[in-house]
Amino acid sequence: MKLFKAATTVCCIALMGAVFTAKADEWNRKTVITFSGPVEIPGVHLKGWGVLPAGTYVFKILDSQSDRHIVQIFSQDEKTVYATILSIPNYRLKATDKTTITFRERPAGEPEAIRAWFYPGRNWGEEFVYPKARAMELATTTNTPVLFTEAEIPVEVTEPITVNAPVVAQMKRTPVMAVQPTGQQVQLAEVVTPPPAQADAVAAPVPTVAEPVLPTTASTLPLFALAGLMAFGAALAVRRTAKRLQ
Repeated sequence: MKLFKAATTVCCIALMGAVFTAKADEWNRKTVITFSGPVEIPGVHLKGWGVLPAGTYVFKILDSQSDRHIVQIFSQDEKTVYATILSIPNYRLKATDKTTITFRERPAGEPEAIRAWFYPGRNWGEEFVYPKARAMELATTTNTPVLFTEAEIPVEVTEPITVNAPVVAQMKRTPVMAVQPTGQQVQLAEVVTPPPAQADAVAAPVPTVAEPVLPTTASTLPLFALAGLMAFGAALAVRRTAKRLQ
């Protein structure tokens, strides 16, 4: 019996751990991604890591409290942050149950430039923002609009960036636009479909007012006593009426 109780406790702890992990991954959208070839990334990255070599990496959301999301790319063991990237939520027609990475096709021999990252089950993914000069080049060569920022955000750093770094605060407030293949600069609304306000929000519980409920375990004797008194009173009234009529 003691062995059964111990086994049940271990199973419960394991189940709780699984639920916690799932919620954590849903919050930061931790995703393990393997690239079969080199991939160009935008944003602020460690010196020499503007192009990720083929290999396995971990993508996470660092911050998503507004329409500006901050994505970080880690080494497979999550001990090194290779890049901290500004992204804008963008819509896709159909969600899938698998991670999706989209690229901007490049000439043969050049690394593909990452465009967006979609977490499983979500219609809104993270479209990455490039520096203006690079965005204009990509828009022309790939014939697609590219998001960009004109802000003077550092491109390379020597140490991994944390959530409290000034550059992260700068990313959150920097203006973002898009450039068309023609070179025309346009507003985000012309190329990006933003999620509804509640898409990433957790629904708040609706307050309810409790209605009074009679306790089901209460004795019924008081009800019988009241009924008896009412019957006795009715009998007296009938008797008095009968006397008056005599």
